[in-house]
Amino acid sequence: MRIEGHAVCLPPDIDTDLVIAGRYLRTKDQSIWATRVFEDLDPTLAGRLRGSVIIAGKNFGCGSSREQAAVALKEAGVVCIIAPSFARIFFRNAINRGLPLAQADLSCRDGEKVVVDFSAGTVTAGDISREIPPLSPRMLEILAAGGLVEHWRKRG
Repeated sequence: MRIEGHAVCLPPDIDTDLVIAGRYLRTKDQSIWATRVFEDLDPTLAGRLRGSVIIAGKNFGCGSSREQAAVALKEAGVVCIIAPSFARIFFRNAINRGLPLAQADLSCRDGEKVVVDFSAGTVTAGDISREIPPLSPRMLEILAAGGLVEHWRKRG
């Protein structure tokens, strides 16, 4: 599995409340979540996420266990997130929603090309490459299917 996108750089400790503020959770309209993602961090960020690979600092997805954070990011067009560490619940929510995550400490320049190659176990941003821990075969199956629900639908 290989993913390409443009880098969007974020700091460490991005919590789920920064991803999608609680005031937007009254609606189930995911397109609204997509336009409001990261609004309290940077109101212009949502418009730059389509086709992006987020490169962030440690502890991405900390805070509440809201599944809507992973949904909002995927709906906004994020194709992968790279960070040195993830909150455990966010990690599983993202995989279950079909949003790939790669664990690496990678420097970042906004807009540069990023390639995540899960088969080779590497991420590359510009001219810097890092090894990533492998995802389990089951997680890769879930991601390839587009998420956990789709994975089970295909299996019958």
